[in-house]
Amino acid sequence: MKTTLSLLFFLFTLGLQAQIQLKITDKITGTPLENVRVRAGNTLQRTNSSGIVAFPGEKLQVSFALEGYEFFQKTFEAGEHEVQLVPVVMNLGAVTVQAFESERPLLEQSAAIARVTERDFARFNESSPVNAFNQKAGVRIEERAPASYRVSIRGSSLRSPFGVRNVKVYWNDVPYTSPDGTTALNLLDLSNIRTSEIVKGPSGSIYGAGNGGAISLYSQPDLSGNRLSTEYLTGDFGLSRFRLGLSQQVGNGGIDASFVSQKSDGYRVHSAVDRQVFQLGSYFPVSEKQEIRTQLLISDLDYQIPGALNADQLAADPKQARPGSVNQNSSISQQAVLFSLGHTYKFSDRTSNTTTLYVNTNDFENPFILDYKKELGFGYGARTKFIHNGALAGKTLRLIAGAEYQNSLTDAQNFGNRAGKADTVRFADKLRAYQGFLFQQAELNFTDKLLFTLGLSENFSGYEIDRLIDASGKPTGLSTRTFDPVVVPRVALNYQLGQFSSVYGSVSGGFSPPTIDEVRTNEGSVNLDLEAEKGTNFEVGYRLGRERFNAELIGYFLKLDQTITTFTNANGVVLFRNAGSTDQKGIEASLDYAVLRNGNGFIRDFLVGTAYTGQFFTFKEYRKGTNDFSGNDLTGVPQNNLVTRLDLRTQIGVYLNLTHQFTDEIPLNDANTVFQDSYDLVNLRFGYIKSLGKIDLELFAGVDNLLDVSYSLGNDLNAFGGRFFQPAPTRNWYGGVKLGIRY
Repeated sequence: MKTTLSLLFFLFTLGLQAQIQLKITDKITGTPLENVRVRAGNTLQRTNSSGIVAFPGEKLQVSFALEGYEFFQKTFEAGEHEVQLVPVVMNLGAVTVQAFESERPLLEQSAAIARVTERDFARFNESSPVNAFNQKAGVRIEERAPASYRVSIRGSSLRSPFGVRNVKVYWNDVPYTSPDGTTALNLLDLSNIRTSEIVKGPSGSIYGAGNGGAISLYSQPDLSGNRLSTEYLTGDFGLSRFRLGLSQQVGNGGIDASFVSQKSDGYRVHSAVDRQVFQLGSYFPVSEKQEIRTQLLISDLDYQIPGALNADQLAADPKQARPGSVNQNSSISQQAVLFSLGHTYKFSDRTSNTTTLYVNTNDFENPFILDYKKELGFGYGARTKFIHNGALAGKTLRLIAGAEYQNSLTDAQNFGNRAGKADTVRFADKLRAYQGFLFQQAELNFTDKLLFTLGLSENFSGYEIDRLIDASGKPTGLSTRTFDPVVVPRVALNYQLGQFSSVYGSVSGGFSPPTIDEVRTNEGSVNLDLEAEKGTNFEVGYRLGRERFNAELIGYFLKLDQTITTFTNANGVVLFRNAGSTDQKGIEASLDYAVLRNGNGFIRDFLVGTAYTGQFFTFKEYRKGTNDFSGNDLTGVPQNNLVTRLDLRTQIGVYLNLTHQFTDEIPLNDANTVFQDSYDLVNLRFGYIKSLGKIDLELFAGVDNLLDVSYSLGNDLNAFGGRFFQPAPTRNWYGGVKLGIRY
C-alpha cells in the first residue's frame, strides 16, 4: 500500500514539475520536423513524429540541429512553444542578415548583400575560400599564387597589385582591415569563417570610408553541444590540410578551439605554402542583460611568390617561375596575433550596446626580386554601437549610432636583396596610420510595407611617415598626410510588394583614401599628392523569394572620381596615380530553384542555381601623357561572368556538387591592348555523409578545373615587360575525411 501511494505521489509531483515543451516545424511549409537533435544543457533528445520534444525545467537554453536547416539556439521558459527552423534553401523573407548593423530579413534590406554559408564552402576544395565567394554575383576573389588573395567587389581590385584593398573586412565584429586600408585575408583559414555577409558597393554610413564594399566574416563558437572534430584533406601538387577542433559548453556559454595546418608544393615552381592557424573563441552570458565574447587568433604563414610571366614564357612552360624569383627567394613570411574582447549590454528590451576592443601584432618579411622588406607592427582599435527600437508618430523607428577607431604603429625597413638575404638598408621608416568615424542610421517604417533608411558617417584618417634612414641621400624626417573629415551619406527605400517580394532603391556615397603602401612605395618614394577616391552609387533592386524559388535582380551606376590606378616604372616597381574619373554600370542577377527539397524518396535535395554579373565599366576621363584612354574598358574587369550550380543529396547520404563558371575576357592594361582570354572553369565535389549515433562521418573527393583549361585566377595589371600572366593549376584532384564525435 505504501509503495502504491509513493508511486502515485511521485507521478503527481512529476505532473506539477515545470516543463518546457517544444514543437519544431519547417518555417516555410509549417510541417512538423521529426528526428531533430535538440540539446538543453547536457541532455540530448530528438523530436518525435509530431515534431515534439520536452524537457523538465523553469528556464533553459536550447539548441536545434537538423541537416538541411540553419542551426538555431534560444532560451525558453516553462510552457509550450513552437520553433520554426529555417531551411538552407528557402524563402528570402526568412533569411536574416546583419548588414548595416540591422538584423532584418533579406527582403527588407535596401542594399545588395550576398551571403556565403558553410554549405557554400563545403561545395569545393576547402583549402581556399576563392570558389565559394566567386559563386556570388558581383564578387570575385583572385588568387594569383596560393594564399595570395585579391578581393574584387564590383571591380574594386584595380588598385590592388597585391593584397586586399578598398574593401572593409570585419571578423567577428572586429575591424580586421588595418587602418592603412590593407587586409591580410590569407592569415585566416577557412575553418575561421563559418559564414560571411558581403555588402556590395559603397557601404555608406555603417562601415565608414570605402568604395569597394564591406565583408563581415563570422566564426562564433559552435554551441550545439560538446563535440570533438578532426578532418584531413590531401590532393595534387603536394596539398595536405589537417584540422583538429573542440567545442565545449560551459554553463550557458562555451568555448570553441581549432588548430589547422595546411601545406602545398604548388602547381608552379616556387609556389609552396605553409600555414598554421590557432583560434580560441568563447561566449559567456554574464546575466540576462550581459554577455562577453573573446577571440584569440594566432597565424603563422609562409608562401613563395613565383611571379608573373610574359606571353612567350607562358607558352613555353606555364609552371616556371619568373626569372629571378627562385634565386632571390621571392616570398612572404608573416606571423600575427589578434585578440579581441566583446561586450553586449541590454539596457532594456528596446535598447542595447555592443562594444568590441582589439589588439594585434604583425611580423612581416618579404624578400622580392628587387628588394627585401621587413616590418614589425602593433595595432589597436575599438568599435561600439547602440541600437534603440522605438516609435515616431506611431511609426516603428530603429536608431543605430556608434563609432570606430583604429591605430597602427610599424617599424618598416627596406634592404637590398642579395640571393634571398637582406643586404644593406636602403631606407627605414617609423609609420603610423589611423582612421576613425562616427556613424548614425535611422530606419523608419512609413507603412507596414515601406521602410525608409537614412545613414551618415563622418570619417577622418591620416598617415605619418618618419624617415630615419635614406641611403640615396634624400632628406629624412617626418612626412604627414591628413584627410579632412568627410561626411558619407546613405539614403534608401524598401517597398514590400507582397509576402514574397520587394523592391528597393538607394543612393550612397563612398570615400576611399590611398593606403600607406600606395603612398610609400617599394623604391622609397613618398607620394603625398595621391588623392582619395570619391564615389556616388545609384542602385535599384528586386527580390522574389518563394518556398522553392528565389530571384534577385540589381542594377547600379557608380560614378568614381580620382580613380587610383597602377603603373610600373622601368625597374618594374609598382606605382600609383589618380586617373581622372570612371563610370561603372553593372547588372547582377541570381536565380535559385529547389527542384526537390527535403524529399522523402531516394533523392532528398535537387537544387540548381545561377548567378550573372555584368560589369560595363569604362574610363570616363583618363589621360596619361600623350595617351588618351578615355572610353576604354576598366582594367582587370571582365564584362560578363556566369556561374551555374547543381547540388544533389540522396537518402543514403551520398551527395554531389557541380559548378560551372564562365569568365569573359579581361583587359590587362589601360590601353586595352592585352587581354586574358575568356575561360570555362568546372569544379566537382562528391561524397558521403552519415550520422552513426554520436559520430558524424563524411568522406569526400573532388576535382578542380575538370576541363583542364588554361586560365588565371588573377593577373598583373599594367605590368612592365609584358609580365601579365599568373597561370592557375591544371586539372587536379583532392579527397579527404571529416570525423566528429559528440559527447
